[in-house]
Amino acid sequence: MKYLYLICALFVATTTKAQSAKDTLLLADPTIFYEDGQYYLYGTSSNKGFPVYQSSDLVNWHGPTGKGEDGHALLMGDSYGTSKFWAPQIFKNKGKYYMAYAANEDVAIAESDSPLGPFKQKTIKAVSGPVHQIDPYIFKDTDGKLYLYFVRLQKGNRVFVAPLKDDLSDIDTASAKECVNSSLPWETTAHTKWPVCEGPTVIKHKGLYYLLYSSNDYQNIDYAIGYATATSPMGPWTKNPTNPIIDRHLVGFNGTGHGDVFTGKGGQLYYVMHTHYSNTKVQRRKTAIIKLSFTKDKPAALVADKDSFRFLVK
Repeated sequence: MKYLYLICALFVATTTKAQSAKDTLLLADPTIFYEDGQYYLYGTSSNKGFPVYQSSDLVNWHGPTGKGEDGHALLMGDSYGTSKFWAPQIFKNKGKYYMAYAANEDVAIAESDSPLGPFKQKTIKAVSGPVHQIDPYIFKDTDGKLYLYFVRLQKGNRVFVAPLKDDLSDIDTASAKECVNSSLPWETTAHTKWPVCEGPTVIKHKGLYYLLYSSNDYQNIDYAIGYATATSPMGPWTKNPTNPIIDRHLVGFNGTGHGDVFTGKGGQLYYVMHTHYSNTKVQRRKTAIIKLSFTKDKPAALVADKDSFRFLVK
């Protein structure tokens, strides 16, 4: 009888493990938008655009729930792009919802009346730029001015910023400035000739701007997250001397990076990111969150709570 119990126990353990792996959400470059008690999760996962998932508690997720085909919030054909739909971000401004995203290795911004979409462009076009651009992030300062942070594919992946027009139709390319690139040892562990700095997210705390970014190629186990600070949204930026703040050594999983900061219920700050699928396999990348907080130092440091790290499951 004891052998029967052992076999049953092994079966349950194996089934539970398989079910857990099956149900882990597999969105790379993820972002979470929170409004009216609902969390909306988007990311790189479809060659047709961007599906969206929903949750009321950050634990139980369902979907895709988008208003487009197969639960997409943005569907190819309604907006710019025919391939490489990467790194979306949702931004609300004056009652409208905007999705900034990359497609065809260019940046585009689409509009909707709902976080569920459908996100569309009246005029299908990409944001202006002299080279390919990816990984957009819209930031609205306390004075109401809009800025677009993005990555130019220019002698590596480099983070730039430019003023964004009030109607979010385009950027002021003449005013674009480079913010950060990967040059430090932790940022270039593979010593590649094409250094990667990407996935920008910007938040403001007590008058200081914090620019979170990811360094190393996403396929590298050392893909990790650091931040830089500035007294202006246009920079200049100073990198945090204790970077990275999130990496495989902190959370125990390879390839941690390229996500977004969001504020949840109760004002809790989070970072949503992806990791490699396993220690031996990069794809498909898993979606996870971790709590962030500011220290009481002056200036405050941004730190991640390693004990709060967890994967998002459906």
